[in-house]
Amino acid sequence: MNLNNIHNVYFIGIGGIGMSAIAIYFKSNGKNVAGYDKTPTEITITLQKMGINIHFEDTVNLIEDTFKDTKNTIVIYTPAVPKNHTELNYFISNNYTVFKRSEILGEITKNTICLAVAGTHGKTTTSTILGHILKEANVNATSFLGGISENYNSNIILGGTEVSVVEADEFDRSFLKLSPNIACITSMDADHLDIYGAHSELEKSFQKFANKVSDTLIVRKGLSVQGQTYGIEEEADYNAYNIRIENGAYIFNIKTPRETFENIKIYIPGKHNVLNAVAALAMANSFGISIQVIAKALLTFKGIKRRFSYKINTENLVLIDDYAHHPTEINAVVDSVKEMYPEQNVLGVFQPHLYSRTRDFATDFAHSLSRFDELILLDIYPARELPIEGVNSKWLLDKISCKNKQLSSKENLIDNIVKSNAQIIVVIGAGDIGEEVENIKKSLIVEN
Repeated sequence: MNLNNIHNVYFIGIGGIGMSAIAIYFKSNGKNVAGYDKTPTEITITLQKMGINIHFEDTVNLIEDTFKDTKNTIVIYTPAVPKNHTELNYFISNNYTVFKRSEILGEITKNTICLAVAGTHGKTTTSTILGHILKEANVNATSFLGGISENYNSNIILGGTEVSVVEADEFDRSFLKLSPNIACITSMDADHLDIYGAHSELEKSFQKFANKVSDTLIVRKGLSVQGQTYGIEEEADYNAYNIRIENGAYIFNIKTPRETFENIKIYIPGKHNVLNAVAALAMANSFGISIQVIAKALLTFKGIKRRFSYKINTENLVLIDDYAHHPTEINAVVDSVKEMYPEQNVLGVFQPHLYSRTRDFATDFAHSLSRFDELILLDIYPARELPIEGVNSKWLLDKISCKNKQLSSKENLIDNIVKSNAQIIVVIGAGDIGEEVENIKKSLIVEN
């Protein structure tokens, strides 16, 4: 299909972080864009301000007549949309050209030099750092991101059509729709077992993705997939060493296959983010950007919203917001907090995401959440799932050994947080907990 010949692009689930980036891309390329989503959010408001018409009721009556031209309209949907969705079934039954999000991303990027970041953790940070490096290096590139970049206040870094940066999402085997030239695999921890059934099947899918890479594959040292390796303080093709913290920045030296470069600096917290920066550095360097240019770009990288984002950062009180929703990610957040505030009391506020993930990793969640000094646990955010009998937040709470722990509704959340004496408060989860953070911040500022 030649996308240049298409005039209308309709999105079902337009407010999703990946979907909205593609909507902005098409809008910026002069297409007529509209869509449906379940509820209004900050993202849908941003899209509406750009002139994109969005409605929030699943009914064909609200689809504009312009989009009923089957020849000049394509429809893009997210796998999170239920199979009985009225609008989706209308488009399918009337023979529209309908794409899953992953399929259209494959179409957009297949004629570009595609730099793809895969992995169960670290995709968003790594791809956003990489997109920023390419922008600073004046590369003719567009980057599709899974988070809101603080530098660009957007989940897309618009540029040219010569190069693309994409997150290669393993959910629903989406990343197998891509044709990457240079790729990275950051991690292959068990996740999405509702899709894969077993960890071994997930690993097979990553191997299939690796086999699609035409030029250079870069992998985290220790993974079973073969490629150039990266790591921290270990024998790897790209190795960060002599890591230290000075004035809120991580500083490290890097050994590449060709050279050594000292005192690279990045102003985002957490040793896991040093690892993400090294992955992005390795990809950019493989593409042909010098370490000197990469190091200069890293100095100005500001991070990603909801990735260890400071909402309050004073001597007496710190509020951090993070998207962590898997035990490995929660451990990375706790490690960073303990490293930066070793003497302080830390309150974790967690909203589990998906019944199946909570069930599959209950023991690991219990271990990672028990590392907080205090814990407030919210109800499970269902996303695309129906409840699973016996799997709920009370069931999870009973497995957690943290002595100061409690369940909370969203209605009582702020009151429960304010009652705590913790100096460090960390709000984590991939559901709608992120929408509560500004109200939490306002209440804490008033109280303090």
